[in-house]
Amino acid sequence: MELNQPVGLFITIEGIEGAGKSTQARMLGEALLNRGRTVLVTREPGGTPIGDRIRAILLSPGESSMDAVTELMLYFASRAQHLAERVRPALESGAVVICDRYSDATLAYQGGGRGLDSDALMAIDRFVTSGLRPRRTYLLDLPVGAGLIRARRRNLERGLTGTEDRYEEESLEFHERVRRAYLDLAAADPARFCVVSAAADAHQVHAVLLHDVLAIGAC
Repeated sequence: MELNQPVGLFITIEGIEGAGKSTQARMLGEALLNRGRTVLVTREPGGTPIGDRIRAILLSPGESSMDAVTELMLYFASRAQHLAERVRPALESGAVVICDRYSDATLAYQGGGRGLDSDALMAIDRFVTSGLRPRRTYLLDLPVGAGLIRARRRNLERGLTGTEDRYEEESLEFHERVRRAYLDLAAADPARFCVVSAAADAHQVHAVLLHDVLAIGAC
């Protein structure tokens, strides 16, 4: 664990493709801003100029030949820069940081989905993060088929054709493994995780998240 925990509040939002993570991060950030808090809403991979360039490589459908270990190390490189440049400074200033994906995504996608060794993943993650953990992680859960339909609908609304990133091209079995890994992580750490059905209306999901954030002292 970190010896010097920051004074801000660190919140992460996790879930499979199409679960609504970005929408909920934005809505929660706006709600807390309206209550007078300083808020950083960010995402992984990305969140910094270097991280965004890494994100473009990681999610490009044209990079289908990428080795699983190469993929893993790119995620950790993005995370290291993100923590140093944005997340830690914001937390140290007392802000609420809301991050769309963090370490649990690595364990779910590269561990559960790709089958990489979870002990090795956790060891590298501890080195990269120095043990920084969210106060609360919201796992937006829904069936894989429903999530992929939502993701494709979102792409069409944005004027995109086909899949937006490599993960939407993965098999149903891959996404099922990711979902199971997320649920296993939540079951193993119930004090940190709050599992919320993402099948509900976005405003209903937001109400659950906001009520819980306020209860743990965001305002």
